[in-house]
Amino acid sequence: MEELRYEDNPDPGRWRHRKKEKGGRSVVTFVLVLLLFGVLGGGAWYGYDRVSGFFTAADYDGPGTGEVIVEVKKGEFASDIGETLFKAGVVKSAKAFVAAAKDNPDSTGIQVGSYKLRKQMKASDAVLMLLDRKNLAVDGFTIPEGWTHMQVFEALSKETGIPVAEFDKAAENPQALGVPALWFKRTDGKKVDKKNIEGFLYPATYELPEKATATDILKLIIKNFNTEMTKLKFAETVQSKLNISPYEALVAASIAQVEALLDEDMGPVARVLYNRAYTGDFPCSCLQLDSTVNYWLRLTGKGAKSSDQLRLDEMHNPDNPYRYNVKGMAIGPISNPGEVALKGAMNPPKSNYFFFVTIDDKGTTAYGVTNDDHERNKKIACKNGIPICG
Repeated sequence: MEELRYEDNPDPGRWRHRKKEKGGRSVVTFVLVLLLFGVLGGGAWYGYDRVSGFFTAADYDGPGTGEVIVEVKKGEFASDIGETLFKAGVVKSAKAFVAAAKDNPDSTGIQVGSYKLRKQMKASDAVLMLLDRKNLAVDGFTIPEGWTHMQVFEALSKETGIPVAEFDKAAENPQALGVPALWFKRTDGKKVDKKNIEGFLYPATYELPEKATATDILKLIIKNFNTEMTKLKFAETVQSKLNISPYEALVAASIAQVEALLDEDMGPVARVLYNRAYTGDFPCSCLQLDSTVNYWLRLTGKGAKSSDQLRLDEMHNPDNPYRYNVKGMAIGPISNPGEVALKGAMNPPKSNYFFFVTIDDKGTTAYGVTNDDHERNKKIACKNGIPICG
């Protein structure tokens, strides 16, 4: 089956078909309250049987009154949307919305986001309002997947006029902002920096209250982090399935978010990280990643470098806690991971791979068990122009 996906370019008006099984990495982030552009895809409308036994086809016959904000999420079925509208008082029954969506061939073009609708609307009118971009609630601040806290604070400062220094100051006590204590423990003996907010700034689009302070805004973002982690059952899953702390898995997700260019590789890359850090079968039991070295360069005011430009003294700087050969999982997150990366770190596929490398400009990742495997994959990458060969 084909699905419509958001084109990986800055023009939100361009779309293309892609085979579902090949899906490229989405630049779409998930929403808390407001706009997030994307599409549901044609398959979103084959969910009628999920609610057919629970709702009647009762429908309102008027244009509706008042205003209500409803959210359409990525990957939802028409039945899911109908149930959301029913609970919000927009339509009289979910079944009526599903029927109206089936009657309107354009309904598969409804975009992900939050919409201003009316209560007690005729279902067919609700479909039309969801198809009208003018009804998207567009005032919001978006944190893309993979941004560092430095990028987030700089963008927030431009959005709000609040100095970056105030966000830095407010971020010094993540627990006071709402991060639960369970996130500041590890099973590997390493100490968690309780002043480090990296990894907790959940990628989403947020409605920023007027006259909000830096603390108010960060509390809003952390509240969403907690909500999303609860939905994912992240802590419980990694503790029971992987026997590691939630924080260590968050670190792995943050690295996979940066290293894997395609959604399908988030889990496999996380597994490589676990294999290196925890199995004892990788010679140094370390990660050996340029991305962690580059994170430290950014933290210290230097720019990131491509792999072929990193110097040995930068990779092995003893003052760098994220350096190339530090034993075990990295000391902290290097980005703020989104849902796909978090799910990959929670449920990584089983493998005995210890190596991975991007081998082409499409983002294809090749994996290897031995260093010889890795060297062969690197030669392919170099031949394809990937900047890893000095």
